[in-house]
Amino acid sequence: MTDQAAVEARNAARHYGSGQSVVKALDDVSLTIRKGEFFTLLGPSGCGKTTLLRLIAGFETPTSGQILLSGQDITDIPPNKRKVNTVFQSYALFPHLSVAANIAFGLEMLGRPKAETAARVEEMLALVRLDQMADRKPAMLSGGQQQRVALARALAPGPEVLLLDEPLSALDLKLRKEMQLELKRLQTETGITFVFVTHDQEEALTMSDRIGVMRAGKLQQVGGPREIYNGPVNRFVADFIGETNFLTGTLEAGRVRLPSGEMLDVPEATGQGEVTLAIRPEQIRIDPEGALEARLTQTVYFGTDTHCHLQLKDGTEIVARLQSPPSGDVGLSIGETLRLSPVPGSVQVLEGD
Repeated sequence: MTDQAAVEARNAARHYGSGQSVVKALDDVSLTIRKGEFFTLLGPSGCGKTTLLRLIAGFETPTSGQILLSGQDITDIPPNKRKVNTVFQSYALFPHLSVAANIAFGLEMLGRPKAETAARVEEMLALVRLDQMADRKPAMLSGGQQQRVALARALAPGPEVLLLDEPLSALDLKLRKEMQLELKRLQTETGITFVFVTHDQEEALTMSDRIGVMRAGKLQQVGGPREIYNGPVNRFVADFIGETNFLTGTLEAGRVRLPSGEMLDVPEATGQGEVTLAIRPEQIRIDPEGALEARLTQTVYFGTDTHCHLQLKDGTEIVARLQSPPSGDVGLSIGETLRLSPVPGSVQVLEGD
């Protein structure tokens, strides 16, 4: 990965309709995606992530703004003239063609010599680990294998950028996790810039070098997985990336007074007034000297973790995630009153919604 730009969106907007009924699917988005990075556009349905992907692919034209590829303005260049390929949610393999023929199809359409095409197909089969299945038809493959064929077909022409529009959503959970690692491996080995669209925050955290979180057509935050998870810029990002407990209170010189009157130390916070705090469930500890008093209302066993649902003195409900002991029993009783404390430095003071 370098600091050179592979893709740039400059004040890109895509509007549908006009006047009072205009829909701003993408609203003045500026973004730089670096060469050789795995970049994920993350957000709920309708946030604009797929619209931005389609602008990069050339399937749609921005209402205003520009799209650049390696510094070249490609805003008005048709899709087939861009060094970009796309893998869709539906793999769209040709059922009557073999795996090898599916991979070769795009190269043949580009008029590549037969010997070059054959060598490239062999290279792609090895890359996606389907060497022994070259002669099989798509119907004879599993969902994960079909997805690998779609990836190989898209990578075969050697695009500068590969766009992936929720390609894992049709797979079952175990296979989806396996393919997350496989996608990252392919991106690392090829060095091609991947732009991945998903609404699944686990996928984004697992694979990405950087993530762009979107909401209502706008970018909310861009950063590495750890940066976004541990330092969300607002409540939306904190809530969308992982599980989060939210508390409201009044900031008073490095301490926050909760509605119950209890005080939490937030030494890095400055100023005063009403604030929202975010505390991840895994950052809450049972502590006899803890600042918070809570009543245990429910426990849910997740194998490695046990989620403890608690109610603070003011009625606020929070969750603490405790590591399960070998017995699976965390040794707590429903209705029990506990004292809690956040791990030092884990309380985040949020601005905006």
